[in-house]
Amino acid sequence: MGCFNENIKSKVVDIQTLQKTLEIARLQNKKIVFTNGCFDLIHLGHVDYLSKARDLGDILVVGVNSDNSVKRLKGNTRPLQDEVSRSQILASFVFVDFVVLFDEDTPLNLIQTVQPDILVKGADYKIEDIVGYDIVKNKGGEVKTISFLQGFSTTNIVNKILDTTSTK
Repeated sequence: MGCFNENIKSKVVDIQTLQKTLEIARLQNKKIVFTNGCFDLIHLGHVDYLSKARDLGDILVVGVNSDNSVKRLKGNTRPLQDEVSRSQILASFVFVDFVVLFDEDTPLNLIQTVQPDILVKGADYKIEDIVGYDIVKNKGGEVKTISFLQGFSTTNIVNKILDTTSTK
């Protein structure tokens, strides 16, 4: 199962491959941006958010919650799409450079490993409450938030589908 495009597949990496690649990027003085999420049903809000995150640096790394992690965070009815599908969809975006799965409830271990120059989350977070804030700030990096496009969320899409099917 999965995508057959090698360019897309090569962007979905394990943590060891990512570390080696980022070491080279750092030698080239590239700014590494990191964000994370479940990305269960990709929508325009995700596209806007991720493209703006990429504009903040040279390389965008997206941490994606594994299926088990999503289930623990969102309940037994989620994720709607498996981790392979979610990862490959994200990797298909030209502004996403690398996608890496993580199984924990937060990306703290991943952020410690990646050591991004810029950590990004949605504006629904207070900067000081973002997981990894202290790691990035202590190394002289930046933590930023990006405003969401109003009206776009996976929950809204799911609710709309449920409303449509319940009226038939």
